[in-house]
This record gives sequence, structure tokens and C-alpha cells, in this order.
Amino acid sequence: MDRVVEVAEWSETAGYSGILVYTDNSLVDPWMVSQEILKATSQLSPLVAVQPIYMHPYAVAKMVASLAFLYERKIYLNMLAGGFVNDLKALGDETPHDDRYARTGEYTRIVRGVLEAERGFSFSGQYYRVAGLRMAPPVPEALRPGILLSGSSPAGLACAEEVGATAIRYPQPPSEEPGIPEGSSIDFGVRVGVIARESAEAAWAVAHARFPDDRHGELRHQLAMKVSDSHWHRQLSGTAEEDADASVYWLHPFKSGKTFCPYLVGSHAQVGALLRTYVQQGFRTFILDIPPDREEVHHTGQAFRLAAGGG
Repeated sequence: MDRVVEVAEWSETAGYSGILVYTDNSLVDPWMVSQEILKATSQLSPLVAVQPIYMHPYAVAKMVASLAFLYERKIYLNMLAGGFVNDLKALGDETPHDDRYARTGEYTRIVRGVLEAERGFSFSGQYYRVAGLRMAPPVPEALRPGILLSGSSPAGLACAEEVGATAIRYPQPPSEEPGIPEGSSIDFGVRVGVIARESAEAAWAVAHARFPDDRHGELRHQLAMKVSDSHWHRQLSGTAEEDADASVYWLHPFKSGKTFCPYLVGSHAQVGALLRTYVQQGFRTFILDIPPDREEVHHTGQAFRLAAGGG
């Protein structure tokens, strides 16, 4: 918990608006972790990963309302449709990929509906049914949660558009990234890791030290691929990896099983230029991989300031 608080304090000091709190069968409860983050900070918003098969949507809405009442703070919800295959099987959930997104859509509509309704909320769908639900304590509009949801697959994008969520993607290299779908009415974001330094050589030295070659990790990644139905997992795995040190976009940490997103590695100017490309393509939200230390937060901030046109 000391480490969680430390990273939260780094993030708030650096000006981040939120911090992702993971969930899966192997981790402590994300709501308990999020409460500790709220206690340790004054403005940072936990982005709580919500697994629909863990709890009823009303329980999520009640947690949001309770935290808003106790701390007068806004949180964000990262709505999940999938998870690790073995986690889902252990919970008896064998729902197909696209159907999970349909279920998550209903789930999110109930969470949002209960928090926004003034006279009770009713809903009848394929997976959930509620009647006249009221939320106490009520949540002021300014403290109602922002919603994020994976928008890599057609089913995920359709779900994000249905519930008005920010659709998060794992970006392709700039030359291959299609950008925002024409006519879309929702916000989009990307999830990436960043390793930036004054020079590209210094950045790559850090990158190779942090993510050395790992044949066992590559084999674990390949085995996971065989049982995964994740659209983004297969999309990234099928992306050709360019020679290290020659491209800012780097997939080695992902393909060696060390993390779940591509990395951007290079000088502050190089990484900032690539981030600016994603911004120009329409992405407005960036979820970053976990920083190992305060120094990394500082260097990442420099790259983002350059991306935004600052010094």
C-alpha cells in the first residue's frame, strides 16, 4: 500500500488527472485500493477497473455514490468485458466475446442510469433487470463518474458508443493507425508506455535494461495468444516489430509478456512528436503504463509538454 500511495503522489504532483486501478482474480479489491488513493491525494481520480461478473451494477453505483459523498471527489470507471481466460473459467463465465460486450453495455447503462435518475431507474435487458432503483446518497452531476471502455474491436466500439464511454485503443504505429472512425460521436484514447530521455541512446539504454530479452516470456505470450479471444491482443501480436533503436514504437515488452501495451521509446522530442501524431489523429485521453520511479514521471511529462507544443 505504501507503493500505491507513493505512485499516486507522484502522479498528482506531475499533473495527471487519473490513475488506473487494476482488477483480476489475483489482486486485492480495486475499490479498497481506490479509497486509499483518495485518502492520500487531493485531486487525483482513481480509474477503477470494473469486472461485471464480480458484482451487481447497483453495487458499483453504490460505491461511486459513497466515495463521492465521503470524499467529494469524482472517480472514473474502466468497464471490462473480458479478462484472463482462466479467471473467467474459474468464475464459470464462458460467455462469447461479443456477448460479453453486450452484457457490459447493459451493466454500464444501469450504473449510469441509477446515478443520474431523479425518481428511480428501471431497465429490462437480456442480462439484467431492475425496477425503480434509487440512489442514496444522491451524486451531484459534477461528481458522476467518467466511463472508459475498450474500443479496439467492433463489438467494443459499438458498446462504447451505446453508453457514451471514452473508447480506449492500443495504438498501431503511426503509419498504420487508422485514427478515429469517421462520424463517431464519442471521445477516443490510447494506452501506451513511455520511456523518454534527453537522447534516444539514453532512452534505449533504459528500455533494454528494463525489458531485457526473455525467451520464456515470449513463449508465455505465445501460449496466451492461443487461448485469448481479445481483439486488441491479437491485433498487437500481429503487428510486425521493427528493429530496436530504429523506431520509437516498440512492441518487445508486450511480446515478451512484460506488459499489455506498446511502448514509445526515444528522445523527449521523438516521443513528443509521435504523441502529437496521435493527438492529431483525434486521440484525447492517454493511459500510461506504471512508472517505475519519479524520474520516469518527470521525463514522460517533458515528452507530453512537447507534444502539446510547450517547452
